[in-house]
Amino acid sequence: MMTLRLFTSNRLEILAEALAEVLRTPLASVLDEETIVVQSRGMERWISMQLAQRHGICANYRFPFPNTFVHDVFRKVIPDLPEGSPFDPKIMTWRIMKILPSCISKPGFESLKIYLGDSQGDLKRLQLFERIADSFDQYLLFRPEMIFRWEDGNEEQWQAVLWRELVKGNEVNHRAALGKAFLEAVEEFPTGINGLPERVSLFGISALPRFHMQVLAAISKFTQVNLFLMNPCREFWGDILSDWEMKRTTPRDGAGEPTVEELHLEKGNSLLASMGTLGRDFFDLANEFTCEEFPTFVDPGEENLLSWLQSDILNLRDRQQRSNGKKIVAAHDTSIQIHSCHSPMREIEVLHDRLLDMFEKDPGLLPRDILVMTPDIETYAPYIQAVFDIPVDDPARIPFSISDRSIRKESEIIDTFVAILDLQGSRFAASQVFTILESRAVQRKFGFLEEDLDLVRRWVRETRIRWGIDGQNRGQLDLPALAENTWKVGLERLLLGYAMPGQDENMFDGVLPYDHIEGGEASVLGKLLEFTEQLFTHVISLGQPRSLDRWSKTLTGLLEGFFMPDEDTEREMQVIQRTLNELGDMQEMAVFDEEIGINVIKWHLGHCLETEGFGFGFITGWSEGVGPS
Repeated sequence: MMTLRLFTSNRLEILAEALAEVLRTPLASVLDEETIVVQSRGMERWISMQLAQRHGICANYRFPFPNTFVHDVFRKVIPDLPEGSPFDPKIMTWRIMKILPSCISKPGFESLKIYLGDSQGDLKRLQLFERIADSFDQYLLFRPEMIFRWEDGNEEQWQAVLWRELVKGNEVNHRAALGKAFLEAVEEFPTGINGLPERVSLFGISALPRFHMQVLAAISKFTQVNLFLMNPCREFWGDILSDWEMKRTTPRDGAGEPTVEELHLEKGNSLLASMGTLGRDFFDLANEFTCEEFPTFVDPGEENLLSWLQSDILNLRDRQQRSNGKKIVAAHDTSIQIHSCHSPMREIEVLHDRLLDMFEKDPGLLPRDILVMTPDIETYAPYIQAVFDIPVDDPARIPFSISDRSIRKESEIIDTFVAILDLQGSRFAASQVFTILESRAVQRKFGFLEEDLDLVRRWVRETRIRWGIDGQNRGQLDLPALAENTWKVGLERLLLGYAMPGQDENMFDGVLPYDHIEGGEASVLGKLLEFTEQLFTHVISLGQPRSLDRWSKTLTGLLEGFFMPDEDTEREMQVIQRTLNELGDMQEMAVFDEEIGINVIKWHLGHCLETEGFGFGFITGWSEGVGPS
């Protein structure tokens, strides 16, 4: 009988070599896919490059995420299991939005009723229900036994009542029930499960819940399952505790209470104990399953302060203990540096200076050898651009790329699309409209050239267009319905000036013609009129509530009507289109047919696009530059 095969090392490249060696043994059929489970698309890209370097090619590989892989395994055993799940958090959000109003008056829901107040059908409900759906999703994965208690009717608090309403008719289709059914069904397949991959490898995954480990252990009876895990320590470190954990474990002052020494509590390495809790718990979980272990560790030695730290962690040493003793750091040792800066901008400037110094001292060092990490890349991205994005011919220039940003922050088309939605209910300020017109994809759609924008800016400035579509639009904002300085008046002046001269003093029907439009500029005026007419018409129509399916179709029409992508931005359009298609599918999957307003849709789409990425993280292995992440 097979068991889980566990490959561990303190170096990622050693794990990559071990993976390549395992994969040298071919599968039974050359047409079968090799399955490698990863946690990010950046890791997928890096592994592909590593395997290509070692094997000469990387083809016919599949890189699913853990949840996708587990769901595919379930479909091999449980018949008629749909590809999508009604218990996906996004779908649950809309299902809860439909179900909760019928439960809000029941006993136990008082706190929710007070929180929601009179807000029915607005953004506040959606934000709350999304948090509830995320919590339910975590319960299914980490606390399935609690879910089963709720379904048995053993609890009456509001989450249990709401869950029973949510799961009604689908009790066997959520993740916890599927996992239970799968583990029971596996016992009925003594010889194997049809359709399972012959070999499965998990690479570079930092942690997995018990749910996934149980599934992997179950299929390891029939297929080869290899786990390639980074482990900073070659010793067993499941029992080490941080100072804070020791304080919690040790009883408070009291006569006769045992001490830390009497409890045999171990700190091991203080850095590993305080910062390695997630890894410690995961390896403790892995040790509960029968595994064939293949450890490969390399001691970095003790050449400098950094290697001392790495070696101490690897060998579970703590230099605070007298037996190990402290090391004297050489004056020229810069392997670990701490800089105290007064602002993020100054941090990036210091980083740039230190990198230049490193390149000068080590001619063999390349930009692609350097990774810079930060806990919040969105905060630092503008400063990175400001400091590192200098002219190509400048000798101080360092090639760089910024990874792991949300697609909304990186995409001009997505940012402009959201800006159009933000116009609904706004003042239609000239600056807001120009923000949309400055998008290259919008310019291509309406035929604007770059030099045309300077002309349009001059027209808007000289006709005194400030804000508001027209007087009626201003009145809808509970402001005086004055037509002066609106888009309508300004455009009428431009049209009338093209049709007839006014000499800057002769008015026609109360409108002063704008006389400074020459013959060749008429085509630009036509494009401007077409753009503003479509923009105002589309944005005003967004004020009407719609069902999810109708919103999907309306916004798809808006996307196609305002943007013409090129080769570089086609993928951005596809991301928006996929998000809009998913929005339309929600209506059927969540059985949610209510009509909702644009504010709810804007928040939902914005949230989806914020969490969407282009799929390349910092560990892609191909970027010739510094990759802050």
